[in-house]
This record gives sequence, C-alpha cells and structure tokens, in this order.
Amino acid sequence: MDSFVLIIFGITGNLAQIKLIPALYDIAEKGLLPKNTSIIGIARGKKNQQEIKDYFKQVLHLENRHHKHPIKNQVLEQLYNNLHYLDGYLDDPNFYIKLKKYLDDLSKDGVNCKNKIYYLATYPNLYKDIFKNLQASGLNKQTSGWVRLMIEKPIGVDEKSARELNQLLLDYYSEDQIFRLDHYLGKETLQNILTFRFSNEIFEPLISKDFIDHIQIIAAEDFGIGARGGYYDSVGALKDVGQNHLLQMLAFATMDPPSEFSNLAVTKQRNKILEKLIPIPKKLVLGQYENYKSKENVDPNSKADTFFAFKTEIDNDRFKGVPIYIRGGKKLAKTVTEIAIVFKNPANRLFKHMDSGEEPNILFYRIQPNEGIVLKILVKKPGHKSELEPNYMQYCYKQTPDNHPFPDPYERLIFDAIKGDQTFFNDAKEVETEWHFIDPLAKQKKPPIIYKEGSWGPKEADKLIEADGRSWIEPSVEFCPI
Repeated sequence: MDSFVLIIFGITGNLAQIKLIPALYDIAEKGLLPKNTSIIGIARGKKNQQEIKDYFKQVLHLENRHHKHPIKNQVLEQLYNNLHYLDGYLDDPNFYIKLKKYLDDLSKDGVNCKNKIYYLATYPNLYKDIFKNLQASGLNKQTSGWVRLMIEKPIGVDEKSARELNQLLLDYYSEDQIFRLDHYLGKETLQNILTFRFSNEIFEPLISKDFIDHIQIIAAEDFGIGARGGYYDSVGALKDVGQNHLLQMLAFATMDPPSEFSNLAVTKQRNKILEKLIPIPKKLVLGQYENYKSKENVDPNSKADTFFAFKTEIDNDRFKGVPIYIRGGKKLAKTVTEIAIVFKNPANRLFKHMDSGEEPNILFYRIQPNEGIVLKILVKKPGHKSELEPNYMQYCYKQTPDNHPFPDPYERLIFDAIKGDQTFFNDAKEVETEWHFIDPLAKQKKPPIIYKEGSWGPKEADKLIEADGRSWIEPSVEFCPI
C-alpha cells in the first residue's frame, strides 16, 4: 500500500483519546501502517513536539475498557517518528493556509503528502467550514494522489438533516471518497454473520418466515452516560444507537446473499432490508433510568430516553409477518449485545409432552461480550430416564483476558479506509433510509418511563412483547466463557 498522511481534526478530543489513538497504535503494532506514513494531529491548544508525544503516551496508558493490552515502547517510537501537530481554529481560513504550507514543507523533506485521509473527530457544525476551507486551499484535490474523508455518526439528527449533510459532503467530495463510520460495522462478530450465513448451507434455508417465529435484538449496557450528558440529553438512546447499530445488526441477520463480496453488492442488500422495515409508532416504549436527571450537563426536566423497545417487521416475501423486537439502553442488568433468531416449533415435535419439550431452538449471534455464534438445542439428559434439557452448540473465539484476538472496530475500519474499501461503511442512501424508519418513532414525543438501575428497563417493555404471547430472552452468561 502507498504511504499517506492522516490528518485528524480534533486530536485532543474524547473520541481521539478513547478510539482513534489506541486504534492507530494497534495498526502500527501489527505492522499494517505503510512505511513513511505520517499522522498530523490538529487542535486549538499549542503543543510542541515533545508535548504531543507525551500526550500520545499518556492516552495509551489511560485505563480504557476498549484497549487493555500492554503498550510496547518500540511501537510508540515508531508512531513518534511520524507524528506531527498543528494548532489552529477550524473556522479560520488562515489556518488552512498554514496547514498547506506545513504539508508542502513535509513534502520537501521527503514525506508523501500526495495521499491524504482527513478524519473529522469534531462536531458536525464545523464540517462546512472545514470542507469550504480545504477546497479554497486546494487541499481536497486529487491531482497527484488520492484524498479520503472519514466522519463519525451521527449523520444528521433526522432524515432531513441527514439528506442535507450528505448533499454538503457531495458538494466537495465524490461518494467513493466518503467513509461514514459506524463502528458496529467494524465488529468482528457482526462481520462473521455474513461468513456464517453465506459460507454454510445448513442454516440459510431456514432463515425465513416458514421457520422463524420471531427475532429479538438487544444492545444493553450496565453503565450510564458518563461524561456525555450534554450530547446524550439532546439525542437519547433511540437516535444514538437504535437508528444505526441495531438496524445494522438486523440487516446483517436478514439480508439476502450478495451477488459477490464487494462494497456495492453487500451495501445493496443491507439497503434492501432497511427500505422494507415497517415503523410501528404505537409499538414503542421509551424509558429513563433513575437519577439520570442528576447527571452533569443534563436538564433537570429532561425528557431524554435512555432506553427504548419497539416492534417492527420486514415487508418482503421472505420475512413478511415475522415480528422483530428490538431494545437497548443504559444502566440495565448486563452489558450485552446479541441477535436471537427464534425458530418455530413444529406441530408434530416428538418430545413436546416432556419438561422443556416446547422450548424453541434459538440461533444467537453474540456480538459482545463472550463473542460467538450459538445454537440452543434440546438434548437427552444422561441416565436411564428419558428427560430433556436445553444446551448449546457454540462457536467461540479463542481468547483469554490478556490477549486481543480480533481487531478493535476502529482499527479495522481505519485500515479499511487506508485500503479504500467501503464495504463496512455507510453510504448516503443507507443513512437516510435508517432515519426514514426511525423518524416516525422519534416524533412520538412519548414521555420516558422511569426504570430502576440494574433492571431490564420499564415493565411496559415486557408488556410490548407479551401482548403477542412472547417474552424477552434474558441473555445467557453460559455462552463462550473466557
């Protein structure tokens, strides 16, 4: 791969500290950074070369639940040798003149600045200034190399604003230059769903309305909003994760086989599912955990949701009539993310008269923790009696508490952007389609129901699924133990 310069706007922000800098370290540790690649961090505060090095070292040694493995000094030194810093205000046109000169000077010193990745770890209200000034200074041109742009979700706050932001992006860049990052698409276990489904012919014929009773998806966290009060209070859980992460999980679990494993083919099939999702505003429950309003930067009268549960269906021939129940939130009983495909019980099941004989087979995609793919089955208990017990057939990732067997999502997606592979990034249509589904739910303005911390959310969420004669599956602790 060709070397390039990675320019991170907002290098001292929370996102850079928690996600980007650790991911860059991991890419370097695995020898995946092309030689002579340079990193330029940009922020408002002044820092000299030693101070930016000290900052990187400090960040990598902070306690970070996403990045727990040891830091090697030789890898740090490699990063230091290619690390630069430039201070300035992103709405100031003069800063971009300074940035252009800085890049020209690096080029004279033999650094390849023809290929560029701009990573916007900033607030979206700065995008327009950044794009306009990069264009005015000629820094977005691809005359002698490639230019790519990485931006984070959320892409807009509703369909209208997402459409406007996508148009703003396309005013300055072509679609093949834009990498819209939803880190769930970079999760190893989510990507493995495609391999599991389309490399094995055993289960795929069963993934249809003829065999599936219903689908459940959960993304639960046992912790609260932390220091994100200002952001979270303006967005809420439904828009923060329901609009993107959980819809992507559903798309991976239900999409048709792509014609080939390519960006266009895979994204096309994800989009086809999202376009056929039916919003049912009456089947929505919103909640807020106790003591949320006492958190920093949260409105004392906040109506923000920290929990949601809703029912939907896919309006296509394959899944028509199969109910889908989706829930997520904070301060819940466990931190767990999984998809459960619950199969129908045939009327002529032989042992249905026995204890556990009516329990359904369930295919689980456990995204986190204890990652794996698990099939719940019924087996005979050892002994002279004919007795049944539920058990699990499991594919588990081989891991220990000390290793990191698969890439962090940010590591994978940054590396994909380096390669120019957009397969696991969102395109404009995909983002707008997600918002098209969520908007009718978000516009309900239902007051959130207060729920106890450490519970599974408000009781009204139980009633949502129980009204159909079903119940929520409590995530098992028996999957893939470390």
